[in-house]
Amino acid sequence: MKQMLQELRDASLKAILECEDAELLESLRVKYLGKKGELTAILRQMGGLSAEERPRMGQLANKLRADIEDAIEDRNKIISALKMERRLISESVDVTLPGKKQSLGHKHPMYNVLDQIKDIFIGMGFEIVDGPEVELADYNFTKLNIDEAHPSREWTDTFYFTEDSSILLRTQTSPMQIHAMETKELPIRMIAPGRVYRKDEVDATHSPMFHQIEGMVIDKGITMADLKATLNLVVEKIYGEGTVTRFRPHHFPFTEPSCELDIQCHKCGGVGCPTCKGEGWIEVLGAGMVHPKVLAGCGIDPDVYSGWAFGMGLERLALGEYKINDLRLIFENDKRFLEQF
Repeated sequence: MKQMLQELRDASLKAILECEDAELLESLRVKYLGKKGELTAILRQMGGLSAEERPRMGQLANKLRADIEDAIEDRNKIISALKMERRLISESVDVTLPGKKQSLGHKHPMYNVLDQIKDIFIGMGFEIVDGPEVELADYNFTKLNIDEAHPSREWTDTFYFTEDSSILLRTQTSPMQIHAMETKELPIRMIAPGRVYRKDEVDATHSPMFHQIEGMVIDKGITMADLKATLNLVVEKIYGEGTVTRFRPHHFPFTEPSCELDIQCHKCGGVGCPTCKGEGWIEVLGAGMVHPKVLAGCGIDPDVYSGWAFGMGLERLALGEYKINDLRLIFENDKRFLEQF
């Protein structure tokens, strides 16, 4: 047995000293010292020894176990140090090399315009509010005085979630008028920017997903003159003093009277081009005096209070601000386009 222990000592220590991997070192520990290891196999033969030999062989076996454990521990420290050394070499940085230029991003041109509009309205005492993009039909249509037969309620125009057409992706930011009148104290001065969704075909001025900014004032003595003066001021703040605008009579179920505001085409100066579809004007927003039915439906007495509201397309404002001739460029995320701003 003594010879067997000596042979195990020589083989095990040699294998441990030559080991270069921590996982392999662990497998060697199991091989030599495990419950089914080689040392255990030798110790099972102790029963065949005489009473005088057993203590001496036991001492030799215990000494061998301790020597193997010490050798494994020492080798493990060496392997760890070698691993760290290799890692330091592989991850070393040559501080004499020139640094890599970090490319910093910037705000999207559309959001530059949005921030500008927010600043304008905040400067006039307006509050910025936010609301849900998944909306109830009651808020998107019914409470805005839009009847059941209105074309905008058709499945061909609106993205619905339910068969009964009760839940949808909002088609406009106008529901924020209702949310504001139901939850805020009078007087109200607010704008509500956000995404809206309609089943529009993509072209130079249309997209199925786009952004609007809803604005509303509710107070005593509010007139159409207040609406026109405010919107003309906003347009001049965005496009510069002397920007040509026009107000056209229109119809919206939730305003009475209603109008649309156009700005003269920035691309052709009113002559007519593909951007303005040959008209010389670009529609920017719809507006009007808040309909008495809408006020009354929100618990506001239309004989005491009046108000105006508008909804403007953020992308179209960005087109005019940066002289962009195609709406699709705003959504395509082409760095060649975005880096210009």
